[in-house]
Amino acid sequence: MKRMGMIFRAKANKALDRAEDPRETLDYSYQKQLELLQKVRRGVADVATSRKRLELQLNQLNGQSSRLEEQGKKALALGREDLAREALTRRASLQQQISDLQQQHETLQSEETKLTLAAQRLQAKVDAFRTRKETIKATYTAAQAQTRIGEAFSGISEEMGDVGMAIQRAEDKTAQLQARAGAIDELLASGALDDPTGASKDDLTAELDRISGNADVEFELERMKAELAGGSSAGRQAIEGGAAGSGAQDQQDLGEQRRESPKFDKQ
Repeated sequence: MKRMGMIFRAKANKALDRAEDPRETLDYSYQKQLELLQKVRRGVADVATSRKRLELQLNQLNGQSSRLEEQGKKALALGREDLAREALTRRASLQQQISDLQQQHETLQSEETKLTLAAQRLQAKVDAFRTRKETIKATYTAAQAQTRIGEAFSGISEEMGDVGMAIQRAEDKTAQLQARAGAIDELLASGALDDPTGASKDDLTAELDRISGNADVEFELERMKAELAGGSSAGRQAIEGGAAGSGAQDQQDLGEQRRESPKFDKQ
């Protein structure tokens, strides 16, 4: 069971790694930092609100204390010592409340200062993270594009791999068709295959064409030699004699082939 669990976790981790986009992860982290900064700012605002409320209470209590002091003075001036004593007693109770509120006010003010500094530091870190995030995203995008271009040039990408395989199949089929066409031409030329259209040539016709072509080549060669020699009449006579001799030799070769070829005898 432990081994199965380990294999499952490894497979899941690999799948998550393939599905993870670093740019999306950075954006999500930046969003969470912004939410945390917003919470800190709300905390600073709440502490400042409590501090302000305490300040208002302190002002009210200080006002009441001042009024009780004035009332005690008036009562003592009128000879009402009992009223003056009562006013001073109430004022002493208020002074105790004022002292407690002042301590709370100092505590809140200290907390507000700490939270304000923390918010400022967090804001600086968030700004730095945003700059780094954008830099990493740009670098990752550039590296990804460069990798795709390199894979495309080298032909190892999936898209270019499919294209390369298609091209290879097309070249193989083309080569196979060319080889088949060449083989059919050779078989038709040798007579192993019959051409139903009658367009192909038999052995005799092909040999005659070859001899005629050789004679034409020899004639052109002699004519070019005569032109280079100056085009004299002797040269022209030599060319004509050579052409006649070549024709006689061709007729002699043709007669020998007729005697040796059974197919020609049947025809």
